[in-house]
Amino acid sequence: MLTLDNVTKNFGTKQAVSDLSFTVKPGEILGLIGQNGAGKSTTFRMIMDFIQPTKGQILWQGKQFDRTKHQIGFMPEERGLYQKESIIDQLNYFADLHRRNRFDMRLELVKWMERLNVVGKLTDKVESLSKGNAQKVQLIATMIFHPEILILDEPFSGLDPVNAQLLLDEIIRAKNEGTAIIFSTHNMDNVAKISDKLLMLKHGQTVLAGTLAEIKQTYPRLNLTVEGIEAEGFFSKYHGVTELRRVGQQTFKMKLANEDLGRLIFQDVVKNRDYVPVFEQSAPSLDEIFKQLA
Repeated sequence: MLTLDNVTKNFGTKQAVSDLSFTVKPGEILGLIGQNGAGKSTTFRMIMDFIQPTKGQILWQGKQFDRTKHQIGFMPEERGLYQKESIIDQLNYFADLHRRNRFDMRLELVKWMERLNVVGKLTDKVESLSKGNAQKVQLIATMIFHPEILILDEPFSGLDPVNAQLLLDEIIRAKNEGTAIIFSTHNMDNVAKISDKLLMLKHGQTVLAGTLAEIKQTYPRLNLTVEGIEAEGFFSKYHGVTELRRVGQQTFKMKLANEDLGRLIFQDVVKNRDYVPVFEQSAPSLDEIFKQLA
């Protein structure tokens, strides 16, 4: 288990991370979110032991973490492949660093490239690959050695929905193999899809932590979607309905001033309609929560 215990990092008079604490167990995914400059990359660099915390501890299985003794995969936001080198030469180099057999790595590399639909040959130089294919090769270089800890900084950047789903599938595969995973992204849908728990930083401080279900329980259900009503006037008569908008011929989305108003609208809808395909009263989405806190 990876543990950060009251970790703080100062750069001169600037505090980049303040009293940060969390755990990530093997086979668990933590979604680390926040605006640019919130402290996410600083946190990653401290875990990687590139920089030292000003105070606090970073532990693995209860002992001081030493990245030289554990398999750790890191995919930085600034991609780190050598543009003039071929795919196979780069992976051979990484295999040597990880003290892995080159032949075994090559066999596995072929499987990875097929699974991720990488368009290119092992002998192709990175500079000849499309941005998406180069990013997939970067992911392979990060994950092929089956790390105990996997850190992915903005892994979905620049990927189309199909390739983003391939990446999500590989993250889930690593989770199922027992890898402890931390990833950051500005795509809240992807965070909500695969994160076992979330942590949001703002100016280096934790402003949100827990599972998505736990977080949503702290917010009232003020979003309402109703399908099966044609007239906008049906909803505008209620005091407390705001941001009313039509999203289909018979579908409306709106905000409510309070949760009880939803019950009143439901009673009126049922009373006036034989069939209502959709009546959904929900808490804000993770994207909405992120925007509120940011």
